Amino acid sequence: MGAKPAPDVELALRALADASRRSILAAIRTAPRSVGSIAEEVGLSQQVTSHHLGVLRDAGLATGTREGTRHLFAVRTDGLAAVRSYLDSFWPSKLAALKAVVEAGEERDRG
Repeated sequence: MGAKPAPDVELALRALADASRRSILAAIRTAPRSVGSIAEEVGLSQQVTSHHLGVLRDAGLATGTREGTRHLFAVRTDGLAAVRSYLDSFWPSKLAALKAVVEAGEERDRG
């Protein structure tokens, strides 16, 4: 389906804010699935599911392929990796701050 643009973290986070889209991602995490199959699992109409899949695809979180007349959707792992990388960037400073608090408490207890 052509070259895929790099995932946009802002779009991805907005897409993930919706519970239905998170449910759809969970449904397609292990294998590509058709819209009808996804819709049945998550309890949405095919039309609504297709809309959410479009949002996930535009956000770089899902990809679609054709298999004959079926359109199959799967998780786009590099889109999720971009989100994870963004969120992981917050941990070093928070962990360093936690370490400083713990060490200060240990120094105070020894003193």
